[in-house]
Amino acid sequence: MIELDGSAGEGGGQVLRTALSLSMITGQPFRIANIRANRDKPGLRRQHLSAVRAAAVVSAATVSHAEVGSTELEFTPGPVRGGIYEFDIGTAGSTTLVLQTLIPALLHAEHPTTVSVVGGTHNPKAPPAQFLQRAYCRALAALGADVEIDIERFGFYPAGGGVLSASVWPCRQLHHLDLMERGALREAYAEVVASRLPEQVAQRQFSTVRNLLGWDEGQMRPTLTPPTFSPGNAVLLTIESDAVSEVFSAIGDRGVRAETVAREAALEARRYLASGAAVGEHLGDQLMLPMALAGGGSYTLDHVSQHAITNAEVIARFLPVSISFEQEERCSICRIKRHV
Repeated sequence: MIELDGSAGEGGGQVLRTALSLSMITGQPFRIANIRANRDKPGLRRQHLSAVRAAAVVSAATVSHAEVGSTELEFTPGPVRGGIYEFDIGTAGSTTLVLQTLIPALLHAEHPTTVSVVGGTHNPKAPPAQFLQRAYCRALAALGADVEIDIERFGFYPAGGGVLSASVWPCRQLHHLDLMERGALREAYAEVVASRLPEQVAQRQFSTVRNLLGWDEGQMRPTLTPPTFSPGNAVLLTIESDAVSEVFSAIGDRGVRAETVAREAALEARRYLASGAAVGEHLGDQLMLPMALAGGGSYTLDHVSQHAITNAEVIARFLPVSISFEQEERCSICRIKRHV
């Protein structure tokens, strides 16, 4: 039984999600205490509980203390089973975070899997659906995995109701990957989701992106206005290079100026472009687990967060790997090595 302290390091939900993924893959049970102890509302929230319950279903696991507000949990997995699954968070909680918990494990199933999650598709402090589609899935493909993401319906806070689905084909062994350079720029473009909002919101955000990144009018894609249960706004900046794709985003909120939302996404994209790194902060965090499962690899990233450091520590509890970070002049290097 692996013992984890949920208050260690970054102390958020990623500790639990990474533990769930690796427990399902390795068959090692774990017990975690102090879940999300560093958050304003500690303990399991609905979206975290949804990830736990989804993991329990696909791996026939036994779970204790799986309830909203619980600060501890014990998880003992069985074999991961492919098939068709549907999960409903019940709130506007992030569907992408639930899928990121399940996808690495479903690669180890005997049969292909289709899984749909109902909830929020574009949430603050969570990757948007397009990040999974364009950045995460392309990185997994470079490692040898075949995963497809489909946005069936957009969902924003507070009503949620979005539907995100993933098709996952078995891949027992991922390939070693060294991703040190992003390569030549192929395409860069901006999108704005402005559902049930005035068109001027999108135009103000496009203007901010053009001013901060120096992009031209041709790089501004038509405004997305999907039908949703709640009004919603998101700025999405996609940068496609020879070796990797990145998506930088910011989510609008009541009382926050349109320009402020766009500025958040644009500054993150500008930092990435200036760094010369292959991947940004968030994709770098998500690459660690599949690279560790592949037995090693390395990549450059524009920023190493406490979130990433905490994730590395959890991965090393389940797998015989060491994960280190080296600071270069403009970016950092993550190196993952299997213990001999």
